[in-house]
Amino acid sequence: MEKGVRAYAEVLRLVRLLPRDSRAYYAKYARENFVNYREVDPSDSDDLFQRTYNHSLWVLHKYSIDKSAADKLKGICCC
Repeated sequence: MEKGVRAYAEVLRLVRLLPRDSRAYYAKYARENFVNYREVDPSDSDDLFQRTYNHSLWVLHKYSIDKSAADKLKGICCC
C-alpha cells in the first residue's frame, strides 16, 4: 500500500509538468486508476507498477517532456 501511495504522489507530481489544459484530465485519470486497483492481489502489483511507469513515459513523450522527469517514479515502480 505504501508503495502505491508513493507512486500515486509521484504521478501527480509529473501531472504538474503537463500543459495546464491537460492536467485535470490526467490527474482524474490517475486517481481513478489508483482507486480501482487499490485492492489488487500482491502478485499482480509489480505488473501494475510497471504499467504505471510505462504509461507515464508515454504521456510525457506525448507532450515532449524529457523522460528523465520520471526517474523517481522509475525508482518506485521498477525496483
